[in-house]
Amino acid sequence: MNHEDSLAYAKKYLEDLLSFFGVNVDIDASVEGDVIELSVPSTESNSILIGRSAETLRSLQYVVSTTLRNQNAALVRVNIDVADYKKQRADKVAGQAKEWIEQVRKTGDSHVANLNAADRRVVHQVAAEYDDIETFSEGEGRDRRIIIAQKSS
Repeated sequence: MNHEDSLAYAKKYLEDLLSFFGVNVDIDASVEGDVIELSVPSTESNSILIGRSAETLRSLQYVVSTTLRNQNAALVRVNIDVADYKKQRADKVAGQAKEWIEQVRKTGDSHVANLNAADRRVVHQVAAEYDDIETFSEGEGRDRRIIIAQKSS
């Protein structure tokens, strides 16, 4: 299954999966790098599709990705966003990260935050814009956390 077939398959699979739950929508699908981006428009079922702490959203991604892998698709990484939830979440986390960085700069004390992988990635990206700040992650699984610190000279 080539790139175009992988994209079409993922789009159709997610549309069929959502229709099973009574959500009949046309999903926007594109490829960015080696990731299939699927964007579900806003419906009355947003909260159900996103779930608590976006667990349902991550589960949908896992199911679609696993199905692609089982079909020997050329592309198997999938990112699903419902009603721009992930974009809004990333903007909110970026704003919080800037506040944490300013606090670290002012006090000199490191800041530790328990965040999921996607949120940690956003903090790493924001921190990369600062020459005097470094970030790193520690721990395993759900106990993994990010540390924001001043760079040592």
